[in-house]
Amino acid sequence: MPNEPLPNPRATTLRTATAQFEAVPDRPDLNLQTIRRLAGKAAEEGAQLVVFPEMCLIGYWHLRRQTTRRLEELAEPADGPSMRVVSGLARELGVGIGVGFLEAGSDGSLYNSYTLCLPDDTQHTHRKIHAFEHESIDSGSRFTVFDTPWGVKMGILICWDNNLVENVRATALLGATVLLAPHQTGGTNSRSPRGMKPIPAALWENRATDPEAIQAAFRGPHGRGWLMRWLPARAHDNGMFILFSNGVGKDDDEIRTGNAMIIDPYGSVIAETWVAGEAIVTADLDLGLVPLSTGRRWIRGRRPELYTLLSQRQGSELDPRAARFSTDAVTL
Repeated sequence: MPNEPLPNPRATTLRTATAQFEAVPDRPDLNLQTIRRLAGKAAEEGAQLVVFPEMCLIGYWHLRRQTTRRLEELAEPADGPSMRVVSGLARELGVGIGVGFLEAGSDGSLYNSYTLCLPDDTQHTHRKIHAFEHESIDSGSRFTVFDTPWGVKMGILICWDNNLVENVRATALLGATVLLAPHQTGGTNSRSPRGMKPIPAALWENRATDPEAIQAAFRGPHGRGWLMRWLPARAHDNGMFILFSNGVGKDDDEIRTGNAMIIDPYGSVIAETWVAGEAIVTADLDLGLVPLSTGRRWIRGRRPELYTLLSQRQGSELDPRAARFSTDAVTL
């Protein structure tokens, strides 16, 4: 039976799920089958919302190698055929479903976008504001915060959007208490000497015969260990729940590390997985934790008159693509 939307607009709990899976490149039909299967499982577990990874409809890292014409062939509008399927599934299951895709904007631009389809037929789309995947994929220019049928205000930030602390703080100031954070990360070849490094492909290929080895890698410094350096702080410092969804497995020439997790407003991980395969994790969000959380109290102690520096260009800024791939040492 479909999950009914919460009848109480001030409900104090929200059951949510976040997913990880290995997208099949350029095959939205197959990836939609996975989304249907996992969303159905989440609904059976009582979830009212399920979050899927960044660009999960067509795959991610291989896009950087494609021509602009090929990207245009893969892109769909936010109300296109794939999103109509997801919207119909949300209505059928009575569950909010968030998915990432390559958007063909009505302005003629391409965007790394993420749409949350709600069971009341409403949709909310965020365009990644720090897009670096391809020179033909543009960055969005606004934050995305919205009301939901459950009386909870939510926001969306995609992958690198979450790394820049200002974006999460702005999303909190706009009223979001739940942040959807779809990613394709882990196992990247960071230029930082103590940043992430690739996961050996052999560990992934041998995951069935040696699951302990790949799980150790996923939990290590190039997967979960890297996330723990910063992701819980985004939740803690802003008094927000974070629903972290990620790809898992082969993503072109890198191995994504999964680690789907749900983090509470105190920065505590309340549900997670490091399984080397598709999975969902489910947890009840105790919304009563938000009002007196440390981050919310810290926000009230801000002195905005001192922070004009944060909104002024310093002359060292780069566009997202240049910043992501620059090999130059940074001096501010």
